[in-house]
Amino acid sequence: MAEERITQVDSPSGSTHTTVVSEGSRGGGGTMWIIVLLLILLAGAALWLFSGMSGAEVSKDNAVAEAAGDVGNAANQVGDAAQKAADKVGN
Repeated sequence: MAEERITQVDSPSGSTHTTVVSEGSRGGGGTMWIIVLLLILLAGAALWLFSGMSGAEVSKDNAVAEAAGDVGNAANQVGDAAQKAADKVGN
């Protein structure tokens, strides 16, 4: 709500000076909307960045799991070969 103050000053010579001060609601114009829009865009960019990093982490974990499985298979093959060699020596 607007507030208005009127001050009247009468000088000894008989002249009158009037001052009017109005304090209305401040209209931020488009500045507030621009700031809100920038904050929303920043939040969206951060969300996109972190979701992309999560996908890379999952890919890395899957690659490590696959490599561990390959090492396990190789170890089984070595164990089988050692068992066959031991059987040949024993016979």
